[in-house]
Amino acid sequence: MRDRVRAAEPAEPERDDGRLLDAGQVAALLGVPKSWVYEQSRLGRIPTVALGRYRRYRRRAIAEWVAELETATHAR
Repeated sequence: MRDRVRAAEPAEPERDDGRLLDAGQVAALLGVPKSWVYEQSRLGRIPTVALGRYRRYRRRAIAEWVAELETATHAR
């Protein structure tokens, strides 16, 4: 049946091509406000790359950080 709606397939995770992300991209990736990303950066809670006064983020480092948070949450 052609009119049938197909279930959404999970999106393929974006590949880490080595480009640095900005706070807006990290916020979109995590589903949080950009202000939260800035705050976590200032507090040293989220992995950042300092470029002078700018902060950038590695996708892989963010993914590993989230995995660590999940592990800590499950260990409780």
